[in-house]
Amino acid sequence: MAEKEKTVKKETKKNKKTKQALFEVSGETVKRKNRYCPKCGPGVFMATHKDRFTCGKCGYTEWKK
Repeated sequence: MAEKEKTVKKETKKNKKTKQALFEVSGETVKRKNRYCPKCGPGVFMATHKDRFTCGKCGYTEWKK
């Protein structure tokens, strides 16, 4: 029988965003850094990509200019 070559899995680097990265606290006020989805309303953030903003809940997409 032919021997199978062992494949080595590479560890992928994941960009782990924490909740601290989504908010900016100054004094007693809290400012949200990401956009809200216009369809879903406040509370649902849109993900920032290289060329677009996307909602993870409904799939709404806005393209960057």
